[in-house]
Amino acid sequence: MKFSLFMLIVALVAPGMHLHAQDNAEPSPPSRLPLEELRIFAEAFDRIRQAYVEEIDDRKLLESAIKGLLTQLDPHSAFLDESSFSDLQETTTGNYGGLGIEVGTENGLIKVISPMDETPASRAGILPGDLIIQIDGKAVKSMDVGDAVDNMRGEPGSSVMLMIMRKGESAPLEKTLIREVIKIASTRQRLLEAQYGYIRIAQFQAGTGPEVSKAIDELKKNGPIKGLVLDLRNNPGGVLQAAVQVSDLFLENGLIVYTEGRIENSAMQFTATPGDRLEHVPMVILVNEGSASASEIVAGALQDHRRAIILGTTTFGKGSVQTVLPLTNKKAIKLTTALYFTPKGRSIQAEGIVPDIWVERSTITRIKSNPFSVQEKDLPGHLQQPAQDDATQDTDNTANRELASTDFQLNEALILLKGINILAP
Repeated sequence: MKFSLFMLIVALVAPGMHLHAQDNAEPSPPSRLPLEELRIFAEAFDRIRQAYVEEIDDRKLLESAIKGLLTQLDPHSAFLDESSFSDLQETTTGNYGGLGIEVGTENGLIKVISPMDETPASRAGILPGDLIIQIDGKAVKSMDVGDAVDNMRGEPGSSVMLMIMRKGESAPLEKTLIREVIKIASTRQRLLEAQYGYIRIAQFQAGTGPEVSKAIDELKKNGPIKGLVLDLRNNPGGVLQAAVQVSDLFLENGLIVYTEGRIENSAMQFTATPGDRLEHVPMVILVNEGSASASEIVAGALQDHRRAIILGTTTFGKGSVQTVLPLTNKKAIKLTTALYFTPKGRSIQAEGIVPDIWVERSTITRIKSNPFSVQEKDLPGHLQQPAQDDATQDTDNTANRELASTDFQLNEALILLKGINILAP
């Protein structure tokens, strides 16, 4: 078996690669495969299949070896069997069953990148950065992402228990979630108040670009827009082309993003086409540690072009490109093949996008006014102000107080847009 497996590996060596013996040999070019290490691999394979406590199918053992090759590279490279490839397609189309949670790996544990809007994960209070240590009582230490996702998915209506570790908490938190059919609405919009719009992108899917364009049209139906907040918080990313399309909606020209890698087709550039759908109206983009990948491309492009102010906290830092490389008709590998760079050449990888204005997620408490304070209108015999309608102003003030207490970061973005317009020529 050792010899036949070794010869099989030799036969499958890619064209242009060479085997060499390391004994008494000079250092070889990196493109050559080491003969001695291949012999060790064949030896290890044979000893495992013969001596392991239970009999293992050779195909399963070889598949595990492939998984091991990929999981040791980075958190995003993975082996895709038929089921995993189907799951990948479901994620990009935005319709699948589960909890609505984007995960990766960190030190052998499953780390939450972002919970998705209006899903069991977001309603249960799962936060970016949470480490999942158990799924239904099963320890996830060294479990790969695919297995973790399979364990979290199941029949709609069934429950799953997650044990998580959260920064700042001394003890694990237990969360019981009810699985649902996840139908992610990519985009939604509303007016924060008159002439100030809000667009939320939950995930970058194939149709996100046209959806955002339509959302802008809906906002404009209520009159001219003086400012827009684009909310990318807890957006785990998605389709690269969608990120390019969204960025292009707000840029007149110039580079949006480019990639660099080792293989020939990994070097790509995406540039904007003429036409700003908002006609240079001020923009604020909200980001946080759950904003990843495609979200960072949009934030980085609009930041470099000084088209939008980035407000929030530093983003996740996933600046790598994954390419699906087929092995057979039903199996493939998802391999990191390139890195993203912003128009000014900044790498997103492990750095993220640093906001222009740092605003953390916070809860504010309104200080009660002094009941004994006196104003001009309280003085006896004061002059009367001519009659006017203050209803609109009172309504805006009430709405502002509610927004400040429910979403501090969004309220700060709205205040910033108002300030820009007050000082604008």
